[in-house]
Amino acid sequence: MISSLTLVDWRQRVAGLYDAVRAQPDPHAGWDLWRTGRDELFASHPQTPLAADDPLRGSGLPYWPYDPALRFDVELEPVPESEPRLVDAGDDGTIQMHPIGRAVLPIGGTLDVWWLRQYGGGIFIPLRDGTAGDGSYGGGRYLLDTAKGAWLGGTDRTLTLDLNFAYHPSCRYDPRWQCPLAPPGNTIDVRVEAGERL
Repeated sequence: MISSLTLVDWRQRVAGLYDAVRAQPDPHAGWDLWRTGRDELFASHPQTPLAADDPLRGSGLPYWPYDPALRFDVELEPVPESEPRLVDAGDDGTIQMHPIGRAVLPIGGTLDVWWLRQYGGGIFIPLRDGTAGDGSYGGGRYLLDTAKGAWLGGTDRTLTLDLNFAYHPSCRYDPRWQCPLAPPGNTIDVRVEAGERL
């Protein structure tokens, strides 16, 4: 029961961070708020994926410097209907990821945009770029997960993507977590030296 309540609190705080980011007119200042808030959660929250003796609790999570050129609005391009991608999530069961579109990145490459059926639904965009295993977690990072409040804006046809907000999934820090990792349609060759790094 206690872990369930602390997990709810964790998710509420993460969503609150993104609320603060969206309320900030300057994207760089919003990113600074997000980083500070994440460091506080990872340092002391009961649901942190960091071990008690992990030095990142004191130093904070490492990031590349903010790059304003890596924030853009992209159109959600249609994709053919296909079967959902099923991902084993351990105790959380099987995650169903349904493709809803594709985002063309101005820096090169495309990312599949997924709709998660769990948690009441949400847009999910994982990212595995040229830094995977050489600067960032080998399994990739998450760019957008609206089930956790990670929404930077958009319209009925566009998404605001800011690669500076790419972050490692919890399984990067603790093997007890089973995370959906970036499938082939979310893999690009370009090195995205923005967001959370090793």
